[in-house]
Amino acid sequence: MTRTQFLRRRGKLLRIRQNWGLYLLMLPAIAIFICFTYLPMYGVIIAFKDFRPAMGIWGSKWAGLKYFERYFNSYMFANTITNTLVISLYTIAVTFPLPILLALMCNQMYARRFKKFFQVSTYLPHFISTVVMCGMIIMFLSPSSGVIPRLCAMAGIQTGDLMGSAKAFSSIYVWTEVWQHVGWDSIMYIAALSAIDPQLYEAAEVDGANKWQKIRAIDIPMLVPTMITLFILRCGSILGVGFEKVYLLQNDLNISNSEIISTYLYKMGLKSNQYSYSAAIGLFNNVVNFVILVLVNGISKKISDTSLF
Repeated sequence: MTRTQFLRRRGKLLRIRQNWGLYLLMLPAIAIFICFTYLPMYGVIIAFKDFRPAMGIWGSKWAGLKYFERYFNSYMFANTITNTLVISLYTIAVTFPLPILLALMCNQMYARRFKKFFQVSTYLPHFISTVVMCGMIIMFLSPSSGVIPRLCAMAGIQTGDLMGSAKAFSSIYVWTEVWQHVGWDSIMYIAALSAIDPQLYEAAEVDGANKWQKIRAIDIPMLVPTMITLFILRCGSILGVGFEKVYLLQNDLNISNSEIISTYLYKMGLKSNQYSYSAAIGLFNNVVNFVILVLVNGISKKISDTSLF
């Protein structure tokens, strides 16, 4: 061991000794993370076995890549991948820029009471449970008694049964996500904007900059690191479209466009008891998400010097 390595190790030990209280507070969280995240990962091996609950994980016979090949060759592979990508990319395209615009708009509000009211009113839908939210969506879009079809009918627009339309499913999912989560997602950007030095705005005013020039020259550049970080995280879950909302809005009429990887995995694993098959689908999903995360992170690191790792 060289002297430099010895000094580094000694410095780390000294920092741990000085901050032992903080490390002690971290132990419960680390223990929970290990017990409920890392230890259960050994169960992934059932994706490579003909798993039988009575025989246990280790007692079941090895199947190799049998269940992966079954999924890749099934008619549901292209359908679930396509539906998942359409909904995921559509969601990113709409819900990624809108929180930024909302944060920039809030930052330009000078009336404190109105600003607080506006922020709270946009945050509140986030706290509505998914089950309640889906019930509201179905009720609002009901062709017989829904508010939205009636308003459209008054304007001379015939919507028909929106929840029964496969083509409308992705738009219903995405724009209700906007209603529920855009206000909450803007908090990160509002926090980044609040950290901007007021002297920058004063200097811009002295130089004769108007409101739009301040946004373009000060606000947006300060948001770029936050934007890149959140975009990388979004890309890391591109095949991880939320299960609960899609499953609750799904019906026999829209299932051709609403059957995604997570809902298909649930039906195969818990409804049909095909545990190895569902584990193979889940492992494939997670591997693809991880690869995309690493690629996007690497590209971001080269282009902007901003990355997660």
